[in-house]
Order: sequence, then structure tokens, then C-alpha cells
Amino acid sequence: MNLNRRTFLTASTIAIATAAAAASGAAAAVKRRYEINLSEAEWKKRLTPAQFRTLRQEATDTPGKSPYLDEHRTGIFACAGCALPVFSSKAKYDSGTGWPSFFQHLPKAIHTETDTLLGFERVEVECRRCGGHLGHVFDDGPAPTGKRYCMNGTALKFIPGKA
Repeated sequence: MNLNRRTFLTASTIAIATAAAAASGAAAAVKRRYEINLSEAEWKKRLTPAQFRTLRQEATDTPGKSPYLDEHRTGIFACAGCALPVFSSKAKYDSGTGWPSFFQHLPKAIHTETDTLLGFERVEVECRRCGGHLGHVFDDGPAPTGKRYCMNGTALKFIPGKA
């Protein structure tokens, strides 16, 4: 077999792509281990099309469009997929990014995963109960945590009242 540079690069690319696909499949299998496990059809019945795209397909809201940017009442922000409380209004702040942002999540509310979808590492935030994609967390937030939980409004629902 004549192994030239082109053959080597092609074979290497295929090997890397195959390994990435296998890893992605393994990650997807891990993501299915939640308290609430519904089929795609069941999620589509339960959620609006925008919520389905965000929570189940990891879409991102258009910046500046969430009604929760200007939500200043006392209350809880819950997962739109399963209603698990995930953030208190006490931890909400204006990050200037165009997405609802929080400096702290509620205890035992979220799960994080490394996300390389855009070609670099980010930390994805998922609902602990249903695995719904809520957004991402960054290390440029305010005190006391230094975290910025940058959330998709379509992944949340606001419950006014006690925070």
C-alpha cells in the first residue's frame, strides 16, 4: 500500500470523525439517565416548538428577545420541561449579554457537561431532573460566585412568589 500524505490525512480525518461520533453517541447515552425520560414524540407534545428546540436540541435563543430579561418580580425560574426549580430571582442580574443571567443556581437543580459544539470548550447547563438544555455557565460573573449562568428564556418558566 502506498501511504502518501493525502491518504494519511484522509484516513486520519475519518478516524477522528468516527471517534468523535462514537464519543458523541456515548455522551448522548449518558444524557438519557435522568428522573424524567420521555420519547421525542412525548417531549414534542409537552413543549412548544421553541422550547423543544432549546431544551431537547440545544438551540440558543436570539439575544435580547427573552421576556425574562426584564422580569424583576420575586419568584423562581423553573425548567420549562419538567418544572424543577433551578434559579431564584434573588440570584438574577443584568449581565448585558441579552440572555437572562444568574450568579447561582438552586441546590441540586442542575448538571453540567463540557460542550465543544462550537469548536471550543464551554460548560453546558442541563436540568438535573430531565436533562433539558438550559444554557451555559461562564467564569465572568459577579460576586459572590464569579459565575454567569447564561440561560435561554425558552428553557425556563417563571413562577412568581416566594424566592
